[in-house]
Amino acid sequence: MPDSDVQVLVIAGPTASGKSGLALRIAEELNGVVINADSMQVYSDLHILTARPGAEDEARVPHILYGYLDGATACTAAAWAADAANEIETAVAANQLPIVVGGTGLYLKALMEGLADIPEIPSEVRQAARRMRIEDGNDTLYASLKEKDPVGAAKLKSKDRQRILRAWEVVEATGTPLYEWQKKAQAKPLIDASYMRVLFQPQRDTLYAACNSRFEAMLDAGALDEVATLIARKLDPALPVMKALGVPELAAFLAGESSREDAVTKAKQHTRNYAKRQMTWFRGQFSASETINAQYSESIFNEIFPKIRQNLLT
Repeated sequence: MPDSDVQVLVIAGPTASGKSGLALRIAEELNGVVINADSMQVYSDLHILTARPGAEDEARVPHILYGYLDGATACTAAAWAADAANEIETAVAANQLPIVVGGTGLYLKALMEGLADIPEIPSEVRQAARRMRIEDGNDTLYASLKEKDPVGAAKLKSKDRQRILRAWEVVEATGTPLYEWQKKAQAKPLIDASYMRVLFQPQRDTLYAACNSRFEAMLDAGALDEVATLIARKLDPALPVMKALGVPELAAFLAGESSREDAVTKAKQHTRNYAKRQMTWFRGQFSASETINAQYSESIFNEIFPKIRQNLLT
């Protein structure tokens, strides 16, 4: 690992691979603090459906940046990275090991490598973009983006509402397309730290089975009630929390637009598709110090832990 006074353990990988279980055990062994890097687990509205650690786990070791934002907030990678950097510094000052765990690759990239420095978007521009999308529809906003930034619009799918909104805001506020800002702005890490990167890459069949069984467990734990409560808030459908895995599908069932069986089948499929995309992203963009080609279980902890401890100490 590079020389640095700040050492951070990062545990990454696809959903349902067991990252949180390993983070918990290492935190117990090495006086650690578990810091969330999952873009949906930041929201207080979704405890069950995002598989956030339970009260028992949180009582065993400190868990930070879990459920700390309201669903009406659209968390960004840059905002999360700033929060995570602060928590890392706090943990180090308390002589605790920061353990960053999650499957949101962009969040981890923002923390470890930094993001392009794009000017702050004025509130009136943000409000105008949201007003256009709500009153005229996403297609109108996308058509407007095509006029202002045809190259950037061509890079986006017409239904990708959040990215369309972001691209429109940037070009409207600055006169420069988002992709141009990303090319010319120099990204810098938020803190000087040494990162040990542990990556879970289980066999696909094993991972998919875990995704399916975990979704069934979520249903048993009350995921439908959780989604019903979220729907009752009548939030903007484009907000990240409204697009969390399982929310659109279960919302369709609750609205009478699909059967329960169809909703569950689609939610499981979308979860498996997401896990596959995560594995592809991490293979290409995450330089792992240690790769675990298995699903985490207590039975392999004694094999994994000495390697991680040794790496952190060297």
